[in-house]
Amino acid sequence: MAATADRAHAAAVPVDVCAVVLAAGEGTRLRPLTERLPKALCPVGNVPLLDRALDRLAGLGLVGPARVAVNACYLGAQVVAHVGDRAHLSVEPGAPLGTAGGVANLRDWIAGRGVLVGNADAYLADPARPPGPDVAALLRDWDGDSVRLLGQPAADPRAPGTFDGHVFTGFSLLPWRLVRELPVTFGDLVRAVWRPAEAAGALTVVPYPGTFYDTGTPADYLAANLHAAGDGSLVAPTATVTGRCRAAVVGADAVVQGDVERAVVWPGATVGPGERLRDAIRAGATLTVPATPPLPGPARL
Repeated sequence: MAATADRAHAAAVPVDVCAVVLAAGEGTRLRPLTERLPKALCPVGNVPLLDRALDRLAGLGLVGPARVAVNACYLGAQVVAHVGDRAHLSVEPGAPLGTAGGVANLRDWIAGRGVLVGNADAYLADPARPPGPDVAALLRDWDGDSVRLLGQPAADPRAPGTFDGHVFTGFSLLPWRLVRELPVTFGDLVRAVWRPAEAAGALTVVPYPGTFYDTGTPADYLAANLHAAGDGSLVAPTATVTGRCRAAVVGADAVVQGDVERAVVWPGATVGPGERLRDAIRAGATLTVPATPPLPGPARL
C-alpha cells in the first residue's frame, strides 16, 4: 500500500513543472571545509547533499536534463563533473547570482513552466515517507499561480525571517508569471518573490513533518550527519576502523585509528592513533573543524 501511495505522489506532479537545485553558493560559514568542496557536495551520511536533492526530485518523477537543472558557480567545475548528464547545468560566471538571479539565469530553459526550487544544502528526512513523497504536498493541487513554501513551525512565530509562523525548509514552488520577471542580476527569492507574494496574499506555507537542517554551520552540518547515522555510527564499507567510533559518520577510504565520537570523518580522511576527535569534522589528515554549538553570549544592550 505504501509503495502504491508513493507512486501516486510522483504521478501527481504536474507535467508543466520543472525543478531547479541551487548549488552555486560559497558556503562561507562552513569554511575551511568549503575551501576543498562546494557546500553542495559536502557529504551527509556519506551521501553528497546535491545527490540527496536529486534523489528527492527523482522520487517525485522529476529526472533528467529536460526537467531538472542545477546551477553552479563557486568551485563550479566540481559541481559540473559531479552532475554529469543527470541534469541541465547552468554555470554562472564570476560571483554567484543568488537564489533569485540563479533562477532568472535559467529562464530560457524554464520556458513557461512552474518551478520547484530546492536548496542543495537542505537536509530533509521524514520517517514516514521516502524522499520525494515527503515533499509531494507542496505540489498537490497547485493552481499554477500562487507561491508555496515548505516550512516548519518556528519556535517564535513572530521572529524575523518567518513566514506565517514557519521557518523555510529548503523548497519552494514558483509560478512562471513571477519567474519571467526576475532580472539576471544578484538577488534573493525572499525579497524578489516570497515577501511580495506574502503581501499580496498569494503565498502558502506547506508544513514539513520530518526533520530539517540547513547544514550551513558546522554544528548543523554535524547534527544532520548524526541524524543520518541513526542511533549508532555509519561507516562506509571501504573505511578502515581500528580505533573506537561512537555516534560518528566515517566516509569511504577513511582511516580511523583513534577515538571518534559525535564526529564526521570525510572520505579519505585519517584520524591517527592517540587522536581524539569529538564534536568535529575531519577532512584530510589534519583539517579539524569544531562543530559544537556556540555558547550563549552576554546580552547586548
